[in-house]
Amino acid sequence: MSHHVVVIGAGPGGLTAAALLAKSGVRVTVIERLPHLGGRTSTFSQKGFRFDHGPTFFHYPQVLEKLLRSVGYNLWRELDLIRLDAHYRLVFGGGGELITTSNLRTLQSAVAQMSPQDASRIPAFLLDNRKKLDCFRPFLESPFHSWRDTFRLNMLGLLPWLKPWRSLDSELSRYFSDPRIRLAFSFQSKYLGMSPFECPSLFTILSFLEYEYGVYHPRGGCGSVTATLGRIAKELGATIRLNEPVDEILFHGRKAVGVRTAHGAYNADAIVLNADFARAMTRLVPNQLRRRWRDHKLAKKSMSCSAFMMYLGLRGRYENISHHTIYIAKDYARNMRDIATTHTLSEDPSYYVQNACVTDPTLAPSGKSTFYVLVPVTHHTGSIDWESERPRYRELILNKLSEIGATDIRSRIEYERIITPADWDTGFELYKGAVFGLAHTWSQMLHLRPRNRFDDIERMYLVGGSTHPGSGLPVIFESARISSRLLLEDLGIPFPCTEVSADEPTYAGAA
Repeated sequence: MSHHVVVIGAGPGGLTAAALLAKSGVRVTVIERLPHLGGRTSTFSQKGFRFDHGPTFFHYPQVLEKLLRSVGYNLWRELDLIRLDAHYRLVFGGGGELITTSNLRTLQSAVAQMSPQDASRIPAFLLDNRKKLDCFRPFLESPFHSWRDTFRLNMLGLLPWLKPWRSLDSELSRYFSDPRIRLAFSFQSKYLGMSPFECPSLFTILSFLEYEYGVYHPRGGCGSVTATLGRIAKELGATIRLNEPVDEILFHGRKAVGVRTAHGAYNADAIVLNADFARAMTRLVPNQLRRRWRDHKLAKKSMSCSAFMMYLGLRGRYENISHHTIYIAKDYARNMRDIATTHTLSEDPSYYVQNACVTDPTLAPSGKSTFYVLVPVTHHTGSIDWESERPRYRELILNKLSEIGATDIRSRIEYERIITPADWDTGFELYKGAVFGLAHTWSQMLHLRPRNRFDDIERMYLVGGSTHPGSGLPVIFESARISSRLLLEDLGIPFPCTEVSADEPTYAGAA
């Protein structure tokens, strides 16, 4: 009989791991607490309006393309990915706007309107980060079991590229003098839930990936990606059980041997944990079994920011507002301190709006549209009473939407849903409501991050944003590849590798 693996959580990492393991002949059972696939990378519908719960950007598709190819599928046939000509519109509270794109000449022309000398530095930035990504790729694609792995891969040779003593903003000052242009190349640190003034300089590669490879919208929303992954996993033989919370993980000594739900026990040869790491540790793994990640240690870890969310179904459509629009507070540094240090609410917060119906009208009834509004805020520390602040902050954000051209937003609202950090904590089981999990400080990266082959528990493997390599969909897919390979290696099973015929389209051809 084949080996049995239980995957806890049907997020993008868990579903990718399920597909890889099922392709290898392993019997896979995915157990999901929610009644739908995808976790935060899922969609929900109300009154004909369709919204992504979480991620709305899809970039660097090569990672998922390679993984799907290994299990016999083609990304470009399975998903309808729309490449956006303009990535996003940046509106600066201090004055000025910038439309960004991966077309170098157009991007330089737009930047030159704000800072001519900075426009000339963009090619150097792209060249240097192309080299940086090539140098760092082995670290992103390899597991880290201990500090020895860091030196085995010659981390010291990368120091001139990584510059761990520099922040993201500090590194960008080598290229760009205008702080607004630096923000255009660093706001992506919010994908990690961090401030560009604290985020390690390594992550200049985030904006580079967008400018180098483009930004995509999956038709139907990013939830269509996880829906597709779920379908593929099932076609490969995985069983997916929804609406079935895991009550406990079963152990024999320090070895995970199964899980128990309200429906009974599932014995397993290995466990893949795709739930929020910190919450799963405190709920599912006894404190005494954890050496490095005991409750008191987790409580001291740096967590990412949270998000105040508004999902709005609207009458009519704002044709003059871009698919992705980001408003950057006039005092962005103070806004970041409010989030990460003082844990207070900014009165002039930065925010992001997705007006996806200008690209994908299938997300709303005819003549209507959706607004997805995300405001980065502090994770749930108890310093903010969200029950009382929720209505006030709603009014503040609705007022501020006029800054991007949505002047009559209140009169258009037909459907509205709000999610606060308290809701992320209790409703989505995210530790402290931190939507990106553990922060990406140098003290919480590489071998210092929870390891793909979890060292505290035998036969437990981690996937998702809080394990190595980190947050963001491409990196979460990579975590699934690393962890699945380690699991199969421990079971003595070859990792799947299916060749694709030469006439099948690849990323370069599809783009």
